[in-house]
Amino acid sequence: MDKHDKPQKFQRIRRITGYLTGTLDRWNDAKRAEERDRVKHVKAN
Repeated sequence: MDKHDKPQKFQRIRRITGYLTGTLDRWNDAKRAEERDRVKHVKAN
């Protein structure tokens, strides 16, 4: 099996108010609300 055939770990990176982050745990309520209210673009299989 080629190394490219194995499942790869994926980490979501978000941009809110100009900052890149992987988790929401350090965000204040306003940034969390902005993320929640954004339109989600999901690629369907």
